[in-house]
Amino acid sequence: MYNKIRVAAAQFHVGTDVADNLSTTLRMLDQASQVDPQLVVLPEFCNHLSWYDGPEHCYDVSVALDGPFLQAIANKARELGIYVVVNCTVQRPGQRATGSSLLYSPAGELLADNTKQIYIGHENDFLDRATEPGPIVELPFGRLGFYACMDGVINETPRGLALRGAQLLCNSLNSFASDEGSLHIPVRAAENKVFVVAANKIGPLVPEEMVGGISEATGIPPRFLGGAGESQIVAPSGEVLARASLDQEEVIYADIDLSEADNKTRPDGTDVFKARRPELYRPIVENPVNQPEAPWTQVGQLPAAILATASDGELMLKELADALSSGSLADAAWVALPPLLSAERMARDPRAAMEFSQEALAELQSLAQLHDLYLSTSLVLADELGQPQHSAILMGAAGICLRQGQIHHSERFAWSSLVNDISTVELAVGRLGLCLSDDSIYPETFRLMAMAGVEVASVPLQALESWELSTGLLERAAENRINLLVATSSSALGNPFAAVLQHDFTVMTPWQERPFDGLLSQPEYRPVAATDSFMTVSLHPSAAANKEVSRNTNLLRNRPWDLSAAIAEY
Repeated sequence: MYNKIRVAAAQFHVGTDVADNLSTTLRMLDQASQVDPQLVVLPEFCNHLSWYDGPEHCYDVSVALDGPFLQAIANKARELGIYVVVNCTVQRPGQRATGSSLLYSPAGELLADNTKQIYIGHENDFLDRATEPGPIVELPFGRLGFYACMDGVINETPRGLALRGAQLLCNSLNSFASDEGSLHIPVRAAENKVFVVAANKIGPLVPEEMVGGISEATGIPPRFLGGAGESQIVAPSGEVLARASLDQEEVIYADIDLSEADNKTRPDGTDVFKARRPELYRPIVENPVNQPEAPWTQVGQLPAAILATASDGELMLKELADALSSGSLADAAWVALPPLLSAERMARDPRAAMEFSQEALAELQSLAQLHDLYLSTSLVLADELGQPQHSAILMGAAGICLRQGQIHHSERFAWSSLVNDISTVELAVGRLGLCLSDDSIYPETFRLMAMAGVEVASVPLQALESWELSTGLLERAAENRINLLVATSSSALGNPFAAVLQHDFTVMTPWQERPFDGLLSQPEYRPVAATDSFMTVSLHPSAAANKEVSRNTNLLRNRPWDLSAAIAEY
């Protein structure tokens, strides 16, 4: 097997004329062949816009596996000597149709037929979802998996493919959303340490003659009724190797070595697949119908603050006391602190860190009483056997009201004992959760928090990889609809920030507080300025109750639980 290959993604517009769309697709394959790739990934729904008069119309404009549209694609793959991933609506028995990604070989053979697991909005009215997990296809250069658009807005589908051995994930998109390119695409690569090739569309995603009317009826500006472009090729580190424009027909490409996707280790040596806790993830793969949601608190506003500092230990406590005494944080009900002790200091002497932490707790409680607020950080506490345990805490006037121990093994926190559950607390300010540094890289952690009804969470973070702060944690807030306070130690990797959920969220419904801005799920991003020592922010706990990204597409309850067994098995 050889691992080094050139991959490409083709970005273009698709309209309502199937014959014209075939001509465009073939032309773009010809254009892609000019960069000499081994594999080309095409956008979602290459045969027809995802807009139908009814089920019969959808079936009529869909393509047959043995029909002329796909035969032409197969012939083009053979002519050019390349692998091609094309996504179409495909005719199935019983006058049904699916949205499916199809892989053709350089010999023109159909090697894979992968149906989408999660549809968005009206797609659910016309297309059947997958009934089994997608295939992993082994080619001469590596192992491929496939997903499409909404499948990648939440983590389960790509996660399952990576756990089952995929080194390269091919993502075909039909998306208007700018946060597909800025968040969801790169995070799916980084969290799984695999390559992702993602091909999106440009131009109207609805019939061109209907753009004005739909815009007027929905309040969505016309520019957001078109494909958002930004097709990408992403490395396992989360680095974007190639990115297309927002609105131009384009081919992008990159040379990659798929053997890099076999390395699942972090900079500290932690193997992020071996450190997973599949036994704890069982609720993720169980039927949501049998999992009643925690009642939402309906808290509209939570005034909070993040302390930004390069100090730790005694100096951080002094900076906190000074900031509180100055009155700068007087309006905050919760102040999120970075880790009270650095990972290096804890690792040098965990028991000394545990002794200091006990002393620090008294100081934190005194400050919480004096200023009538909650304080969160991470430190070292004794577990039930008296052993050191890396723990996040929320301190109130009466003492610790929430403690979250470390869930996943981490080499830099290898001295810590582990816990086996997610802890939450409901207070007057909302239902709250905490997440430690090296637990935050696992999508399952935040999924379990969301399932437990967490509305606001804080992450006292000492980052190891740039993607954690550039895309990872904001994406966690987005795919789960959780407000976040990311209180990171000062680092060249990024600044502390808050992710603030907006009240206006569900697509194709009237928005009251802001104009539609092209974001599918991304919360408001509020970074702490590099020159500031703190930031105040107003969070919206009650906004976490709305997980409905579009009609019939709930970020939590429509997760592909029945196709995600790998998450609880590998």
